[in-house]
Amino acid sequence: MQQKNICHSYQFWTAWEFGIGEDRPRENAMGNADGQAMVGGAGVESGAGRQRLHCCIRVTAVQVRKAIWGVAMVMCVCSSWAGSTQLAKLTFKQYDAPFTLTWFTTTWNCLFFPLYYIGHLCKSPERQTPKQRFRECCRFFGDDGLTAKVFFTKVAPFGLLWIMTNYLYLQALRKINSTDVSALFCCNKAFVFLLSWIVLRDRFMGVRIVAAILAIAGIVMLTYADGFHSHSVIGITFVVASASASALYKVLFKLVLGSAKFGEAALFLTIVGGANFVLLSFVPVILYFTHVEYFTSIADLPWAYLCGVAGLLLAFNILVNFGIAITYPTLISLGIVLSVPVNAVVDLYTCDIHFNTVRLIAVFIICLGFLMLLLPEDWDQCLIELGTKLRKREQTAEPAETGTSSGLNWTRRARTSMSTFSH
Repeated sequence: MQQKNICHSYQFWTAWEFGIGEDRPRENAMGNADGQAMVGGAGVESGAGRQRLHCCIRVTAVQVRKAIWGVAMVMCVCSSWAGSTQLAKLTFKQYDAPFTLTWFTTTWNCLFFPLYYIGHLCKSPERQTPKQRFRECCRFFGDDGLTAKVFFTKVAPFGLLWIMTNYLYLQALRKINSTDVSALFCCNKAFVFLLSWIVLRDRFMGVRIVAAILAIAGIVMLTYADGFHSHSVIGITFVVASASASALYKVLFKLVLGSAKFGEAALFLTIVGGANFVLLSFVPVILYFTHVEYFTSIADLPWAYLCGVAGLLLAFNILVNFGIAITYPTLISLGIVLSVPVNAVVDLYTCDIHFNTVRLIAVFIICLGFLMLLLPEDWDQCLIELGTKLRKREQTAEPAETGTSSGLNWTRRARTSMSTFSH
């Protein structure tokens, strides 16, 4: 029971980073019939044994299915995140407009709730109308639902953080290569831990402090790898600021709004996309007329790249926010860190990048720190319990071996005495 609670607390810590709570019954809940098996006879014991074996097989099948989905999820998350990064890099070669691209991709968030509602119609036995589902999800904002006060106090600040995160990330792509940007953005998990430790009073963990130190050391080493040139320093500053804004978004979401269910998260992101389209559409217009982000004609815009970046980012956010319904949150996080070597391979063949020793070590320790942050809160206790179980198995195996060897010695002594008596 203790080990099960440990695993559940670990999955919850990983899941709330995506702003998602549990919206379905637990699949691993099982009853225990050991008391009945001890009272009955041999037939009852065998029946209970078969029942426990059946339950174990069923749980194993569920875990295998989640693991298979997890492998597919890792590939999809990795390809969508790396693909959107590379396409954004290609977009800037034809249309250098980071804010317009941020506005365009954020507007696609309006598709979240419609896509969620389609999934609700296909899966839920109790089908609701869009208006009914909308009202039910609006309860996430309070008893009064989505009011003007709630919008400006609980939704608009997160929309600004969302836009700031994406805008700074795209600005960093204009300055430095995709490998460094994707690696440095992995530091946001370390920033989440530090902020949650300070703001949310989460449990102090030495291993996560070490991971945060590794992340900071990796940032300094990546800056040193390019010789502290102003161009690279500005790019690294942009991506670190983007990672910090992302961490602030996650921690404040947990502090202000708590854990959202799938429908509530879909509605929240749809409202962010709609508010971005309604309230910030004037900014790309001003940037166009001031020739800051100018284009000659609408037909000359790289629409394939723009829609590709927006579509991949939408797919990435759908997988990150709703992927925990079918697999483990750890595998989703693993897909993000695996985008770093994918971007490195692409950069190696598409642009002039020099992978010196300092850069490789910096990227490695940042990824190592990211993986260390995936450890559960009670990972040391899990190791102690595993070592205790292994020692118990060895101790139970030793008496059996001793008994077998003593039986063999007794047989040999009997044969010796019988042969002596015959002589």
